[in-house]
Amino acid sequence: MASKAASTENTAMSANQAPKLNYLNNGHSLKSWLLTTDHKRIAMLYLISVTTFFFIGGFFAMLIRLELLTPQGDLMQADTYNKVFTMHGMTMVFFFLIPVVPAVLGNFLVPLMIGAKDLAFPRINLLSWYLYIIAGTLFLHCMLIGGVDTGWTFYTPYSTVGSNTNVIEAGLAVFIAGFSSIFTGLNFIVTIHRMRAPGLTWDRLPLFIWANYATSLIMILGTPVVAITIVLVAVERLFHLGIFDPALGGDPLLFQHLFWFYSHPAVYIMILPSMGVVSELITCFSRKRIFGYKFIALSSIAIAVIGFLVWAHHMFVAGISLYAAMIFSFLTFFVGVPSAVKVFNWTATLYKSSITYATPMLYAFGFIGLFTIGGLTGLFLATLGIDVHVTDTYFVVAHFHYVMVGGVLMGFLGGMHFWWPKISGRMYPEGWARLSALLVFVGFNLTFFPQFILGYVGMPRRYWQYPPEFQVLNVLSTAGASVLAVGYLLPMIYFLWSLKYGPIASDNPWNAAGLEWKTTSPPPTFNFDETPVVTWEAYNYDEIPDVPLEAPVAR
Repeated sequence: MASKAASTENTAMSANQAPKLNYLNNGHSLKSWLLTTDHKRIAMLYLISVTTFFFIGGFFAMLIRLELLTPQGDLMQADTYNKVFTMHGMTMVFFFLIPVVPAVLGNFLVPLMIGAKDLAFPRINLLSWYLYIIAGTLFLHCMLIGGVDTGWTFYTPYSTVGSNTNVIEAGLAVFIAGFSSIFTGLNFIVTIHRMRAPGLTWDRLPLFIWANYATSLIMILGTPVVAITIVLVAVERLFHLGIFDPALGGDPLLFQHLFWFYSHPAVYIMILPSMGVVSELITCFSRKRIFGYKFIALSSIAIAVIGFLVWAHHMFVAGISLYAAMIFSFLTFFVGVPSAVKVFNWTATLYKSSITYATPMLYAFGFIGLFTIGGLTGLFLATLGIDVHVTDTYFVVAHFHYVMVGGVLMGFLGGMHFWWPKISGRMYPEGWARLSALLVFVGFNLTFFPQFILGYVGMPRRYWQYPPEFQVLNVLSTAGASVLAVGYLLPMIYFLWSLKYGPIASDNPWNAAGLEWKTTSPPPTFNFDETPVVTWEAYNYDEIPDVPLEAPVAR
């Protein structure tokens, strides 16, 4: 009897000492991942997928920069160059920039940050990833059989009668990817409304949640418009109906109105979640309540609403009336106000605070710098006289990349470094991480700032040849792209390294506020053993002991 009791006691002790199941070790088989409904695993599936498309898009960017090293078109033929910049733009916009922060960080963090066990519709969440994969596979097939040469905007008449490439297949891929975005946005909205922890009122929500909520509204309201527009392009090509093609009695301006009604708000689908990330980083690493919480939260909603009213600033030289152009010019200036509210409130938070220059904070500073340059140059494009001069030049390319690529990627990489201990349970090498942040910031400015000058002095975008006097600036831009590529590649290397060799992270290595830091690293399958009850205000850093950030504490 005694031996039996001892055996039972030993079994109980071994059960207590067994590591708790988390989302990473709860089934290692491929099937368990491909059929999962765990929002955290789906986020990891998205991370692998969007990273793949990022490097595909980066490969096309490399070809573009190599072609532009010399004034002569000596690397590719003109038709090939048209396909390369089109595939670069479509890959980056539709398969990386739009999904990257909502689908990866949003999927992982939204339930954790509001104290929920999962998203409201776990199966729809998995379906959204499968739709993304189907769309991406279709797009890869389109690349392999000859690509598309219309530009990423599908402008008519290039996409109607002007192109003999795979416009319909590429359009179908974008159409399916759009449904993936709609399902993700629907899931976030219902989850945020219905599944918040007790006590987590709207005025206590993390600003990352506010940003994803506003982004989800844009996804649901805007994406159907571009989906229908792409379907109409396909119908016109298949059945020769006069919708957009002037040769058939259609109106090409109608296409631009429909396309930009979605695609300008899509800019905010890309940038708003990164703004939410930066709000979390600024307040954590300045050890201070965020300044103007309500203003930052409501500015996200304001951006989502006003963003639907400015689409025609893309059409100042397309033939719209002068009066319409003046109205859209004013509205474009006005949409900059809520973005400026965020930047000024972040700056006020930093004032007289105790700043820690950890890697996530470096990316937050980089975001503010790049986004501010991108935003201010957007005001140039909102000015009618200047816009006429620089439309379809490299000035527009530089502005777009400062906002979209600089802003989105700085926010995404800052968020990945901030939440990586929670995602993986491991820490990364801080020295290498700081080096990568520096390389990304320097490489980005060296790549795209010369393009402002190129555009101002008259170099058109999408040209494969250019006058010799533009070569020095193009060489600078290509050199910067090489530095930028190294900066982007480093995090992938040391994140993978840290999965096995990184120091084990504590549950809250940054001593941060927020519900996601009150569960284990990595989180258990259903996030929390007990539903948390929120009794504190958002970002209560004045109530959290200001412990210096050190090396991670092993558990």
